[in-house]
Amino acid sequence: GRAAGRHVVAVQDSSELALGSRRARAGYGPVGNGNAAGLLLHPVLAVEAGTGALLGLVSMQVWNRGAGELAPRRQRATANKESQRWIDATKQAGAVLEGAASITMVSDRESDFYELFAERPHNVDLIVRACQNRRIEAAQEAPGLLFAFIDAQPEQSRFEVTIPAAPGRRARDAELAVRYAPVTVRRPLNGADPALPETIGLTLVDVREVSKPKDGSEPVHWRLLTTHSVATVAQARRVVDLYRSRWVIEEFFRTLKTAGFDIEAADIGDPHAMINFAAAATIAAVTIKQLVQARDGNTDQRLSDAFDPD
Repeated sequence: GRAAGRHVVAVQDSSELALGSRRARAGYGPVGNGNAAGLLLHPVLAVEAGTGALLGLVSMQVWNRGAGELAPRRQRATANKESQRWIDATKQAGAVLEGAASITMVSDRESDFYELFAERPHNVDLIVRACQNRRIEAAQEAPGLLFAFIDAQPEQSRFEVTIPAAPGRRARDAELAVRYAPVTVRRPLNGADPALPETIGLTLVDVREVSKPKDGSEPVHWRLLTTHSVATVAQARRVVDLYRSRWVIEEFFRTLKTAGFDIEAADIGDPHAMINFAAAATIAAVTIKQLVQARDGNTDQRLSDAFDPD
């Protein structure tokens, strides 16, 4: 209901809840490259485009990995992989937020796989930070590669943004150079369902920091694949601004862990009970993040966004 009539950014990401090796004996699966035990959490947060107001929790998945051996990744269908969570969350956003004026799902590099673009709901646009140097249709006979293609494009504009603070990084102003172009992405040769379309038309928006940061941080470089049409610099800038909305989920995870609930310190030996607790804490952490936004006066939200009238 809160999303009705609004332009909404749905931000999804995964985080490991590492509960410590002593709980491995209690039935918790591996996390952290197998060096610890715990759960995995995958929430979707609804954010109003422009204001950044956190409207609420769209969906979440909490699960405990099995300890058994899995078949090699390329020998399993997507439905049998953890990557299916990105598709399920996108479809859930399309259903829950159907009253919104527009829905844009934003996600980071882990979600860059062909099926997500092929199976997105009709009412959900995607902005995905590219990870795979994909084959694309090109003018020459042999397929081109995504990264080399965009690197060869002329710079089309520059603009300044504020890069927010993060662990080990101070907030800073950065000048970004932008390039953008339509691309036709080809279906992967290995592992992709042959029933998927052979090609998908997308737009690639490339932004990179012009100079090296003085604090020694890595310069910003985002290659953003999107289903949005981008024909102008203003539209490219909007894609970048929508992608930057994903920082709210980083702040949410920080509230759930180090800055708020310290959920990884919970002394719960039963994985099923811990899954329930993680779900309840996720809901509460969203409310706390809404209250922090209200305290800072950055959004024009009502108390009913965070609490039922009763």
